[in-house]
Amino acid sequence: MKRKVLIVLGVLLALVPLGLMTDNPAWGEWDLDYYKEKLGFIPKGMESAGLVNPIIPDYEVPGLGVVSGYYISAVVGVIIVFAIYFIIAKLVKQSND
Repeated sequence: MKRKVLIVLGVLLALVPLGLMTDNPAWGEWDLDYYKEKLGFIPKGMESAGLVNPIIPDYEVPGLGVVSGYYISAVVGVIIVFAIYFIIAKLVKQSND
């Protein structure tokens, strides 16, 4: 089972740069200008909320380029998701014992 999961993750990580082939932003990564352009206005709650400062803005790591930034973001994301999964699984297992 672990081998299958690792193969799927490897394939998904290999496909990461596909996001570079489009001019459109990734789902949910819109800035206020995008909303203004698509909706004709900026939703009231978003105007005053401010944006979160990303760790790797625009997926660019200085000196490494965009593709490396995409891969680093993907690997960090996978690690975070799996860490959360394993923590929850451990807590559930402990509560069942």
